[in-house]
Amino acid sequence: MLTGESNKRIAINSKTGDFDGHVRAPVKLGANLQADGTCEFSVWAPRRNNIAIHLFSGSEDRCIPMIRLEDGYHQAQVCNLQPHSRYLYRLDPSQEFPDPASRFQPEGVHRPSEVVDLTAFPWTDSGWKPPCLEESIFYEAHVGTYSEQGTLDAMRGCLSDIAELGVTTIELMPVAQFPGSRNWGYDGVYPFAVQNTYGGPLALQRFVDAAHSHGLAVALDVVYNHLGPEGNYLGQFAPYFTEKYRTPWGMAINFDGADSGPVRRFFIENALSWFDHFHIDVLRLDSIHGIFDFGAHHFLAELQRTVESEGKRLGRSLYLIAESDLNDARVLQPREIGGYGLPAQWSDDFHHSVHTLLTHETAGYYADFGTLEHLAGVLRDGWFYHGQYSWFRRRRHGNCPYGIPRSHFVVCSQNHDQVGNRARGERLTALVGFEAQKLAAGITLLSPFVPLLFMGEEYGETSPFQYFTSHADPELIDAVRRGRREEFVAFGWASEIPDPDNEATFANSKLLPQLREKDPHRALRMFYQELIQFRRRNHLGETADLEIVEHESLGSLMVVRKLRACSLLMLFNFSHGEIALSGAIPAGRWICELNSSDSKWLGPVNQRPQLFSADHKITLPGQSFAVFSQNQPGGRP
Repeated sequence: MLTGESNKRIAINSKTGDFDGHVRAPVKLGANLQADGTCEFSVWAPRRNNIAIHLFSGSEDRCIPMIRLEDGYHQAQVCNLQPHSRYLYRLDPSQEFPDPASRFQPEGVHRPSEVVDLTAFPWTDSGWKPPCLEESIFYEAHVGTYSEQGTLDAMRGCLSDIAELGVTTIELMPVAQFPGSRNWGYDGVYPFAVQNTYGGPLALQRFVDAAHSHGLAVALDVVYNHLGPEGNYLGQFAPYFTEKYRTPWGMAINFDGADSGPVRRFFIENALSWFDHFHIDVLRLDSIHGIFDFGAHHFLAELQRTVESEGKRLGRSLYLIAESDLNDARVLQPREIGGYGLPAQWSDDFHHSVHTLLTHETAGYYADFGTLEHLAGVLRDGWFYHGQYSWFRRRRHGNCPYGIPRSHFVVCSQNHDQVGNRARGERLTALVGFEAQKLAAGITLLSPFVPLLFMGEEYGETSPFQYFTSHADPELIDAVRRGRREEFVAFGWASEIPDPDNEATFANSKLLPQLREKDPHRALRMFYQELIQFRRRNHLGETADLEIVEHESLGSLMVVRKLRACSLLMLFNFSHGEIALSGAIPAGRWICELNSSDSKWLGPVNQRPQLFSADHKITLPGQSFAVFSQNQPGGRP
């Protein structure tokens, strides 16, 4: 917060440009419209002495000076401002730029910002309580390709189908304003603004309110490690970036250098805005290994502490989930022992373990995986590499996550990265058969972790998910093409790479929801629903004893979980041939609950064993799994 003399701000009348002489409390960044038509503007520009607001309000076109405060912030209060007024910040007579904290860019990244009242939306979710992470099942989706229209309002019309699937949380890929009309969202340059082609900020408010009415929490992917190259004007205002570090995507954010305090404030205020103005429940922090902070108080720890306080103020649970390939337990460990204290992080090791067992790919980072030992290690600990040598990295990798509950790890068999960062964007549907797709669903949704599905996975979507952009700069377009080709060298993918800038690449990535109406897609979706219901009914996210036995020679994995109500025996066959298991089954009588090879799910088996004892021989067809239960004494029914 601003302190001392820097708290002073001056009110200015938009009609006369006169100061009203009042000293007011500090305001949030950007343009904040009040109910009475007063708009408070605040921007950080420590190296600029004179900044004016170039205001386009109705037929008016005028410049209003801002007051420079001692800490480098420039502020003004404009009275009687018309709704939807647009504005630029004039840094000098020849330089005008949109607001770094713009809430809406109706004409794109290079044109004026628009004043939006984010406090007027008639929310209906006052009693909403999001699920805890232990009970969560995430569904990741890209707004632009989820529907033919590619908007938040169109996607809002699909919420009943998503809720019917049984997931608890819909996770949106980034919606912060990016250049052009199509992009994954990681090239965003206005972190506070909702993409204009998706419908803008009010559309996101409508979406979240509707999601909550359907019993769905909303997670949002945010990018705090870099900004995209086109339309990125933050450096014109202040030292938001640093040359000390480099990311693969662009200039690193200045989180620990000189003048980094207001930079940290900018991104922390951004996170709070999603929770406050849009009622988002979870933020997924993109690639935190690209957030460089070697100060004594890491930005992520500060962000988590602030979010916890905000949750208490709002009276609801708010969560941060990190994407990280560092395998560093500090991300999840409590702040009291030097960790960042985040509630959860993605585990790439789970995906890589499952993917290599199903596809037998060994190029790139898949060279570090491929055996049941890897998957068993992930199931035990949360990730496999905790100090062992990595052939892909050519060094030791990771540290031990011992003692961290498994509900702190989010896992998947497919996501936007692992599908879209293939040369041609193939889903598992194009890489493995139908039985293997069911096996991938089983190991993910029956895992002790928080499962995540990628849009369309539940019915075996056949469209790829490819990398697409719509930049305006020809040199940048060529640079992106070259970068994509170089990225795939380690994987040996020499096939023709779809042109990211070609609109057809985007069109080819749109979902084909009509597939759900016919088999095998219809049966696969029903199978996912059954798995999700089983997971939620048996509370598989709760902490429980876990016993794992891998039979590398057979290609099978046995998992025993002792829950409060029952014990579950899960048998997974990753080999292509039929196997028979006997002798290692725990004592007692077991009832079959699920069988992926059942003909009900278009599998090869017409009957399944309803009841068997430990001395019984269990036969599993290739690439299948079965789940058996045994009541616990005194367990809940």
